[in-house]
Amino acid sequence: MSLSDLTIKAAKPNADKDYKLADGGALFLIISKSGSKLWRFRYRFLGKEKMLSLGSYPEVGLRAARERRDDAKKILATGVDPSFERKRQSIAAAIQANNTFMGIAREYIEKLEADGIAEATRKKTNWLVSLLEKDLGGRPIAQIEPYEVVSALKKIEKRGNYESAKRARSLASRVFKYAIWTARAKVDPAADVGGALKSPKVVHRAAILTAEGLGGLLRDIEGFEGHMTTHAALRLSPHVFVRPGELRHAEWPEFDFDKRCWRIPASKMKMAIEHVVPLSSQSMGILLTLREISGAEKYVFPSIRTGERPMSENTINVALRRLGYTSDEMTGHGFRSTASTLLNELGKWQTDAIEAALAHQDKNKVRGSYNRGQYWAERVAMAQWWSDYLDGLREGCATKRLVA
Repeated sequence: MSLSDLTIKAAKPNADKDYKLADGGALFLIISKSGSKLWRFRYRFLGKEKMLSLGSYPEVGLRAARERRDDAKKILATGVDPSFERKRQSIAAAIQANNTFMGIAREYIEKLEADGIAEATRKKTNWLVSLLEKDLGGRPIAQIEPYEVVSALKKIEKRGNYESAKRARSLASRVFKYAIWTARAKVDPAADVGGALKSPKVVHRAAILTAEGLGGLLRDIEGFEGHMTTHAALRLSPHVFVRPGELRHAEWPEFDFDKRCWRIPASKMKMAIEHVVPLSSQSMGILLTLREISGAEKYVFPSIRTGERPMSENTINVALRRLGYTSDEMTGHGFRSTASTLLNELGKWQTDAIEAALAHQDKNKVRGSYNRGQYWAERVAMAQWWSDYLDGLREGCATKRLVA
């Protein structure tokens, strides 16, 4: 006799044991002692009796349970075990869930991390992915169309973030290419949509590019009346001209004062390649004095609030504003442009040696590695010469003797 919803609803649990209510066609309902009502389908496969769970009542109603039973019978008629097919579909669903744009983006970032991506680049990559997550994150990557990518990027543009939209498109393209390489997509829908985006205005980081202007800045830095570590960071910046993030994240163990060098690990570098900075006598003097102040801390330039964190990324720029330099005149990153421009104009040093000092990576990795070693002696000499030149500018007497 077939079951009815009325019969099922009226069924009460037995305090002593579970019992069954048969519906027909090997479908039955288990009424457990706890009161739950569970659908089961009994079948035989390769001579063995097996049981397939079809859900619980009332989440799965009587009609739905019968449909699931009939589906299982159809699978069984093809010579396939319904339980095996259930597991196969579950695995396929799990794989499909990981084949979303967001799932593959995370996998791609994990690969970058394993390859030694710099921490700053990792954070920026995660941030760019987050800009696309709402629109593309849950979509199966093989099904995403170019218009969907454009739509997601246009939303970033509408907030006025034209450069971010451009970078997000580039990242999306790399994620799609990774999906292609791992056989989970066939095309890159982000490859040719750049033309749909507005071109961002090129913003150059402000820098002082004349010897006279740099001399004035150096004199102003000497008169800075802010925090001691901020003053030291300002004084050291023109001598080593590293990126602001590399400076503020400097840690004492990275400095070898016997060999007069600062070894910045690959994890902190933009190109994820270790960079070694030769230290002039002037740089050594600033650092050794600073060591008496912050030598017990992890960071060379610790936060004012806690030694467990480096100083804020805005510290140098804020200090420059206090000295009267606007964001259109000078920035913390500008010390690199200043050094690059003047060193090249002075013509005393090889361009490749200057590029190596700036940690600009040669596109040819083998040649780049060779050049870093080849120009080390010249970089050591250049570091001391540059510091002497800065002293001359600060004192208002940058003589031709230094240029000659």
